[in-house]
Amino acid sequence: MAKPKILLIEDERSLIDVLTYNLEKEGFEVTSAADGQEGIRRAQMVVPDLIVLDLMLPVIDGLEVCRQLRSDPKTQAIRVLMLTARSEEVDEIVGFNMGADDYVTKPFKIKPLIHRIKALLRRTQPGEQNRDIITLHGIEIDRLNHSARMDGEELRLTPTEFRLLWTLARNPGRPFGRNELMDRCRGEDANALERTIDVHVRSLRQKLDRVSELVETVRGVGYRFRPEPIDQDY
Repeated sequence: MAKPKILLIEDERSLIDVLTYNLEKEGFEVTSAADGQEGIRRAQMVVPDLIVLDLMLPVIDGLEVCRQLRSDPKTQAIRVLMLTARSEEVDEIVGFNMGADDYVTKPFKIKPLIHRIKALLRRTQPGEQNRDIITLHGIEIDRLNHSARMDGEELRLTPTEFRLLWTLARNPGRPFGRNELMDRCRGEDANALERTIDVHVRSLRQKLDRVSELVETVRGVGYRFRPEPIDQDY
């Protein structure tokens, strides 16, 4: 079986060396580029399964790299995990809007980063499995049958709670603003103000019970579905 291919686009040589060593130890095939322009060229040549992309790069910055990758049919489906030394939520949202699949702030620990990479690679692309079923962290959500189960037990969700869980779980790691969630989750009967989403999230968390922390609050933004299990021991 071919090894999953990872492309590191990062200008810090010591970080490239550490990541390469640890990723290869986990069974990945790793290549690297030290600036944005070279990163785009290598992505087009190698077409990796996942790119670890630094935001602050010479020649072309990470956001522009991400934008160009998403505009090229050859590279648009590659998963992108963005690295940055910035911690402001606005930068995170900009990164996701440009097409990043996940976002990690420096400094970070290697093991959790590798776990995030593996979680991203487990996400299905169109055609890989039934796109109407999501299975994540012991939760199975079936959009066609409008049902959700946790560890085999049915979750009794309202229509709005179901749409909320589907939206968040379909995009683990991606933060959603309250207005966006309201637009995506409202049904024919929804006539709600923005803060009503908070009520639905609170109710959903209660029904998720011991894994309620999978639905995380993103301060100043809204909510996201945690990309990694809550009981990981790093």
